[in-house]
Amino acid sequence: MGSKNKLRRFKENETFQNVIQPSRDELVNANFKLKGKWRAEIFKNENPIVLELGCGKGEYSVALAKKYPHKNYIGIDIKGARFWRGAKTALKEGIPNVVFLRTQIELIDHAFAANEVDEIWITFPDPQIKYKRTKHRMTNATFLERYKKILKPDGEVHLKTDSEFMHGYTLGLLHGAGHEVLYANNNVYKQEGSPEEVTAIQTFYESQYLEQNKPITYIRFKIK
Repeated sequence: MGSKNKLRRFKENETFQNVIQPSRDELVNANFKLKGKWRAEIFKNENPIVLELGCGKGEYSVALAKKYPHKNYIGIDIKGARFWRGAKTALKEGIPNVVFLRTQIELIDHAFAANEVDEIWITFPDPQIKYKRTKHRMTNATFLERYKKILKPDGEVHLKTDSEFMHGYTLGLLHGAGHEVLYANNNVYKQEGSPEEVTAIQTFYESQYLEQNKPITYIRFKIK
């Protein structure tokens, strides 16, 4: 994407009512006014809040919001030029139950209050295979601790990935730490009984993976 195109998207994001872009200082210094007030201030309802972390273009967040109008969705990514597409689509199609938050995932517990979130989706994250990149894996112990802070006690986390490494790493970590694995599947499109919300929605890149016969894996779990 050219720099002019990026700048245009950044400017357009500033005009979108469904895009929230707090500064790092605002979050870290506890000045973020929406923390603990997402339902009241943004969605104007008491429906469950579902996050998609590293939402990219926002395709999954938008598709989930359309499919499940009784839930509130928040797509989160630091790259605003990417989720511009999802935000624009949601506005154009009049989908009121999805918004986008531009921030780093590391600051997630500064953006949401304890017990404010019902579910978290992590869709096709970078597996960060090299050992020195372990701290950046979105299902490592440090990230799970952050998610636990904002999730309700019975809140669930979903991991959908094309990386066998990420799938195996996460399962091993969950079992080793005593977390509750509710469901695991190493090829959701080949095995019967896969949850509909996992197979009914596909991102652009996911469709490409499937054309290459790359297995898509899925884990649903609770953090203890």
